Amino acid sequence: DFGRSSELAFVVEPSDDIAVQEQPLILYCQVEGIQPITITWRKNGVMIVDSENAFMLANGSLYVSRFQRVRGDGSSDEGEYDCMAQNHYGLVVSRKAKIQAATMSDFHIHPQNAVVEEGGVARFQCQIHGLPEPVILWHKNSMPVNTDNERYTLLPKGVLQITGLRAEDSGIFHCVATNIANVKFSREARLTVSGSHSTVYKDPMILVGPENLTLTVHQTAVLECIATGNPRPIVSWSRLDGRPIGVEGIQVLGTGNLMISDLTVQHSGIYVCAANKPGTRVRRTAQGSLVVQAPAEFVQHPQSISRPVGTTAIFTCVAQGEPPPQITWLRNGQILETSDHIKLKNNNSTLSIYGINQADEAIYQCLAENSAGSTQASARLTVLWADGLPSPPQGVRAETVSATTIQVSWEKPLQNTKEIIGYVLHIRKAADPVEMEYQEAVSKSTFQQLVTDLEPSTSYSFYIKAYTSRGASKASEVTVVSTLGEVPAMPSLFIKVINSTTVQATWEPSIKLGQHEGFKLYYRKVHLSQYTGPVLLASNVTAYNITHLDASVVYEVKLLAYNQHGDGNSTVRFVSLRETVERTVLNPPCDCMKDEQNNKTSTTGIIIGIHIGVTCIIFCILFLMFGYRGRLLMCKNVQEQLSTPQIPRSQRSATGLVLNGATRRDRDDRDLNGKQLDMNELERLFPASPSQEQQEKGITSAHSLSASHDETQISTLPLDEFSIIEEQPDPLPKNPHGSSPAALAPDHGPANEG
Repeated sequence: DFGRSSELAFVVEPSDDIAVQEQPLILYCQVEGIQPITITWRKNGVMIVDSENAFMLANGSLYVSRFQRVRGDGSSDEGEYDCMAQNHYGLVVSRKAKIQAATMSDFHIHPQNAVVEEGGVARFQCQIHGLPEPVILWHKNSMPVNTDNERYTLLPKGVLQITGLRAEDSGIFHCVATNIANVKFSREARLTVSGSHSTVYKDPMILVGPENLTLTVHQTAVLECIATGNPRPIVSWSRLDGRPIGVEGIQVLGTGNLMISDLTVQHSGIYVCAANKPGTRVRRTAQGSLVVQAPAEFVQHPQSISRPVGTTAIFTCVAQGEPPPQITWLRNGQILETSDHIKLKNNNSTLSIYGINQADEAIYQCLAENSAGSTQASARLTVLWADGLPSPPQGVRAETVSATTIQVSWEKPLQNTKEIIGYVLHIRKAADPVEMEYQEAVSKSTFQQLVTDLEPSTSYSFYIKAYTSRGASKASEVTVVSTLGEVPAMPSLFIKVINSTTVQATWEPSIKLGQHEGFKLYYRKVHLSQYTGPVLLASNVTAYNITHLDASVVYEVKLLAYNQHGDGNSTVRFVSLRETVERTVLNPPCDCMKDEQNNKTSTTGIIIGIHIGVTCIIFCILFLMFGYRGRLLMCKNVQEQLSTPQIPRSQRSATGLVLNGATRRDRDDRDLNGKQLDMNELERLFPASPSQEQQEKGITSAHSLSASHDETQISTLPLDEFSIIEEQPDPLPKNPHGSSPAALAPDHGPANEG
């Protein structure tokens, strides 16, 4: 009974059609399933009764003997038809078939006379409405236009294009429209080809660009684009979104018309026609949109299911199309009404039936419909019911224990209790939907359950089911009870000192506080027992300033939230204003005008300081550079001095260099020894060149004569124990190399440094 062949389903459904006036019409409907099956028809939702004009055939199809768009009584055979099939298990409804009468209007656009120069482009157009879409053909001089001529392009919407005009193209043109309803002829238009082909330059120009089109998948779209210019422009196509047009199913008609066959939804977009002057970037563009619709079709069909009484049944139906289809659910052919135990979710894609019972057994249908078409799919719900199941539990009671706890008790069922394996308590907030329900399992020997972790001041509904290995009993009666109220939780409190007599108490609103009506604020001096307050504050207030305080004492501030059930626990903070007073004394308020002037002065000083610093750095660099150069010159002078005979001591001035009060003899001895040290350093840093061999011999001789004379004395005079005082030196004769005495005087300093 649950096989595919047993399901009541359509094998053939009626389809959309266009009927011819006074001609017969047949709408097909074929169903499979368990017999007996009854088939009926509806038009626009109204049952069709068999009559001489319309009646049902033996195979279930509907036969209309003489279709009429308008009957004598004002009725019409046009409309939406559907087929209904019913058997013992339920009823299904077919998709809606739209039936329209074949018609043809008069031409509302006729071809117009045209005079075009030779080599140009001629375009004729005629338009007419009809069902089905009329086929339009063109005649020239009462003869069909030769479509084999590649210069002649016929477009589906009644357009004739002639390119590269010649004298023989002149003539009289008209179009002929044909469909199953009628044949009609347009007015005539004359084409005159004048003169010879012009060589005058003309900018590219698009005579006619693409129109906006709305079509259905698998149809053919023709986007027109005809351009003129001299030289003849090149026509190209692109998409505005930059995506490639592709090549499959794409064809160019004539000199620039784009034809797309077997349309898909991906072909939707804005198409741009460009007329380009050859060899340049000169171009003209026109654009038109193409919208491709797709009828609704199912991605996932609902599946027939069997469920025990009291459980949940879920049907899923997913459809796609362009535009996105709307989904409607039927139950045995009637629109399904939602309730507490029947819910639709996910844009009607999911049907959930909670706590099913025998009345829910039916055939459920999913109808998907959009502007391009409709489709349907069905599934059956079978409710399983076993004989000998327990009756519902009795005497269900619920008593409030606290703000978060309720105790539920019950009595065992009156019938069939031997096979009970346990009970299930169903719990739900009274204000929540059925799908928010949750369950708690209870052993078969237990007839009460303490339900915890509930919300304060909230109503809950409870019912019980008894379970056996073969299924569940029906639900007990539902009982509703509310939890007790609860005082609010402790608020978070922060204290901020504003000045020497004012503090600000702030706190943050939080859902953790629970339901509260407001806040109470207290404060006192810590050495006193009496509080000031309460200061009553609304529930939306989050700050309060406490003023006129004594800066010499410590204060205690207390805040609590309250509601109709009482006061919550308080939060306490201590605060002292003494530090604020001390900071005020140590740091008196600033003179803003004076500070501003000081800031300006400081800024000026910083700028001047930067300039001075930069100048000092430059002088330091110059000093180092010239000092290093001077050292090299002094070293050279030392060499020259040591290579000449020493000046007698008696010829020297009494004024000279005084070294920390040492005797002149000591000074001279140290000078000689200093020269010895300088020579050691010069030999290491400045290797001698061949041209200086003579001087080196003299220096070596002097070094050898004095090496043993004052070595011990020099070691006993560390550099940090003497200072150098330069007095006016006596004039000395020039040395053999022409060095001045002034150049020799500084040598004493570097010699001692060495």
